[in-house]
Amino acid sequence: MAGLVPADTLKDYIGKDMGASDWLKVDQDRINQFADATNDHQFIHIDSEKATPLFGSTIAHGFLSLSLMAGLPAPQVAPEGMTMVFNYGLDKVRFLTPVNVGSKVRTKSTLLSVDDKGDGRYLLKYEVVMEIEGQEKPAYVAESLSMFIT
Repeated sequence: MAGLVPADTLKDYIGKDMGASDWLKVDQDRINQFADATNDHQFIHIDSEKATPLFGSTIAHGFLSLSLMAGLPAPQVAPEGMTMVFNYGLDKVRFLTPVNVGSKVRTKSTLLSVDDKGDGRYLLKYEVVMEIEGQEKPAYVAESLSMFIT
């Protein structure tokens, strides 16, 4: 469930599961590029020999997994007539399960709140869960804020 809806109906979607994104495989090249971009070359991310006894393989950075929320967006509702949307931040993030190299991940979202800020601005808070294929516990649960401008 997702798409453009009349602004006065946004609150009707609070608590509703919006659906899931496509699956994305997290490979070592992506992890290495993130390590280079952030200067975080901790061995658990880039050294398979050292990481395997601890995690079974190298693992993605938590912030890499979190950043995939932007490029792997779960479906969401948005006000009709929207001209722009931007990331307004996060209220809460909990990393629950490491993402092993080679894992497939996807995000799911549930609308938590709608705040009409006036002047055609709507602040929506979503719970975003990153699932790991074949794992019971998610990689993370986050409360993501998006500002929609109509």
